[in-house]
Amino acid sequence: MATTSVVSAFRVLEGVARLQPVGLSELAREVELPKSTVQRCLLTLQEVGWAESSSSAPTRWSMTLRALSVTGGMGARESLRDVAVPVMHELQLSTTETIHLVAPDGDELVLLERLDTAHSLRAFLPLGERIPLHASATGLAFLSACDAGRIDRYLDGPLVPRTPDSLTDPDRIRDELAHIRERGWSVNVGGLSSGISSLGAPVLDHTGSPVAAVSISGPSSRIEPSRFDDLGAQVAQAAARITQRLRA
Repeated sequence: MATTSVVSAFRVLEGVARLQPVGLSELAREVELPKSTVQRCLLTLQEVGWAESSSSAPTRWSMTLRALSVTGGMGARESLRDVAVPVMHELQLSTTETIHLVAPDGDELVLLERLDTAHSLRAFLPLGERIPLHASATGLAFLSACDAGRIDRYLDGPLVPRTPDSLTDPDRIRDELAHIRERGWSVNVGGLSSGISSLGAPVLDHTGSPVAAVSISGPSSRIEPSRFDDLGAQVAQAAARITQRLRA
């Protein structure tokens, strides 16, 4: 790539970091480059995994978690964590279970934050763990808030099971997504880790698109079906509060 192109790409990336999520026209004005140049830079950054576009119209661009991990976590995703953690603390205290916060990176979610329970028997995922959309409470919650095109594209791909209880049939997943939209929260029993049950809800940006998900997780022996309605309502309320704070 020529020096001028490299400089343009960095200007575009810096613009995305300041304004994300940002549309093409606004970004071109910010970095004072032609829209065609900005578009080429964005596509290149997307190809190498440093930028991602929204699946809903109008298209808006953000930095990926890969880019944020290299640049030290600056930008909107760090703001997401800052906004979410106080709400997560309250949720952890009220439920006494492990609370997870995840954000998308391509067709997977990445665990950004985990608040552990005091129980000796607990759910555990390491920070940075990559989580499939179809096999987790956070993933199903996130997918339920996506537009139909993104759902179709994801379900057309390989749906690899994580455990014998993972959902891998597209029709069953579509049915489950409909149930999640109706009640406002997801349930996943043993689909990501055997013996672990989780309930999740999506966090939305100002356009209504999902930008994250939060979950309550613990041993299935403790998170029983009799607790689903109560825990589900709590995680949905927590996700709604994070959404409101992001939009403020």
